[in-house]
Amino acid sequence: AMPSRAPCTKTNTRHARATSQRTARWTSGAKKAAAAQAVSSSDADVLRLAEEISREAGELIKRKLGADIVKTKANARDLLTEVDTEVQDLLETRVRERFPDHYFLGEESGISLDEALDHSPEWLWIVDPIDGTTNFVHGIPMCAVSVGVAHREELAVGVIHDPFRDELFCARRGHGCFRNGTAVHVGAEATPMEAVVCTGYAPIAEATEPFLRGIAALARLPVRTLRMLGSAAVMFAWVADGRITAYAEVDLNAWDIAAGALLIQEAGGKITDLDGTPYTLRTRAVLASNGATHDSLLTALQDAKVEGLESKK
Repeated sequence: AMPSRAPCTKTNTRHARATSQRTARWTSGAKKAAAAQAVSSSDADVLRLAEEISREAGELIKRKLGADIVKTKANARDLLTEVDTEVQDLLETRVRERFPDHYFLGEESGISLDEALDHSPEWLWIVDPIDGTTNFVHGIPMCAVSVGVAHREELAVGVIHDPFRDELFCARRGHGCFRNGTAVHVGAEATPMEAVVCTGYAPIAEATEPFLRGIAALARLPVRTLRMLGSAAVMFAWVADGRITAYAEVDLNAWDIAAGALLIQEAGGKITDLDGTPYTLRTRAVLASNGATHDSLLTALQDAKVEGLESKK
């Protein structure tokens, strides 16, 4: 028997054939629907490549866990290894081979999201080659490859691969969220008292006080427990999978969030800026949750004035 295709990458070929047969009778409205169908087919192609290269990159990461630090970036706690660069080069090469007209923004690219968007790409790959580099350097097997792909500045595909647990989380807009081919959904916790909440600490001085206030606010709410896992990608994926209830952090980059944001949305969860506005590619201060606990957690953080970085005094 032929192997079945993972749910994330299914295509509706019967519908595509029927659409083709009706070309001559299209109205203006039908043309818009056909355009949407064409984008959906492209989403599927992009997803297949994102899954393939994430697995390939994951094998490389697994072989080289505990690599030496090459240098620090912004400060002594912001680490870079030769493997980060090697993995990003691998991912970017594969994308350019398959989709030469797509634009690639990786953590090690040396450009900002705004600079990437200024190129007005139809498709933009937003990639963190090793999300959780500090864990990786210290031999802690808790890091992931994070690949988000936006089409006209709207997330279309998200893939997070955790090579140490052999788990690949994927989402395509409008098609749900999956772990290794099995549909997943956010958790059912209804109140903060039931919630497992994760956070992280950005290695910059402006994050220290908001981080400490946030921890205190959540502990007093109270939530069931607080955890720090050291990888934004893993925490986003685990919110989508229902293992944890929510994840909040005061300063992340686009490549930290993009893939996970789509996973959570497609798994039935909610993701916003800490000021309560809807998530966009430019969001940096973020709360992702199962939805049911979102407002309570957000209110607690806002009451503690945790809405992003604190200006230097």
